[in-house]
Amino acid sequence: MHLYFTFADFLAGHFDCKMQKLSVNAGFSCPNRDGSKGRGGCTYCNNASFSPAYTRGLRSVTEQVEEGKRFFARKYPDMRYLAYFQSYTSTNTADLDRLMAMYDEACAVDGVDGVIIGTRPDCMPDALLDRLRSLPWVMVEYGAESAHDATLARINRCHTWADTADAVRRTHDAGIPCGLHLINGLPGEDEEMMLETVDAVNALPVDVVKFHQLQLLRGTRMAEDVERGLYDIIRYTPEEYARLCVRLLGRLRPDIAVERFVSQSPPELLIYPRWGLKNYQFTQLVINLLNHL
Repeated sequence: MHLYFTFADFLAGHFDCKMQKLSVNAGFSCPNRDGSKGRGGCTYCNNASFSPAYTRGLRSVTEQVEEGKRFFARKYPDMRYLAYFQSYTSTNTADLDRLMAMYDEACAVDGVDGVIIGTRPDCMPDALLDRLRSLPWVMVEYGAESAHDATLARINRCHTWADTADAVRRTHDAGIPCGLHLINGLPGEDEEMMLETVDAVNALPVDVVKFHQLQLLRGTRMAEDVERGLYDIIRYTPEEYARLCVRLLGRLRPDIAVERFVSQSPPELLIYPRWGLKNYQFTQLVINLLNHL
């Protein structure tokens, strides 16, 4: 029995085999970069930090998915797949026909059983939610980051927690599973504020959360702000951050699945933290602490 509800547990409730996400870059920008919401993007964001190499460049959805399949099929020949529209804001267009054509294209690839769509809570119209229900399986992930509007303003998110709550409720009402991304250690937040964000998540019909540590990345406004001494960030050791994750789990509603606790950016971009741990190694730190509670 797992010590907490994992993303694998969640997927096992929907599929009868092991599933792997394959990242897809749909070629959209972000409303926080193109001027429709703001300019410059979120202060912590360098999109190259989370886009696999095979998603870069002008390649079709099918080409990206097939290359992702080849990468994983070497180790797991019986794997089934979910196409993960990850980069920037994957619903950042009013052309819903274009969006649906891409999602349908991904689902038409052999071995792909559905899609996961990463987007912002202010970029999910009801008309798109209605059309998404035609897909074989779909889940929407919203970048929420924090429940504190002062923090969201500080990092230039250009949306509010009320936008997140509204998007989650509408997605749930459409019968679509919903996930949230949350960043721990954002400027100006202490651990009590991070726990308050979990409390706010618990009040919503959320299915999955992704926690990750704040990463200070080269080429971002946040890195420049820290270097100039405008503010600093909490610099956790792996053990300190693992203890925070245990506190967050203790507060999180037990039916909400946790997909991850950390994320990893390319070493050439990463200023902090440079822990030298793989995701599974950090997860084991958390499990060891849970086993000793």
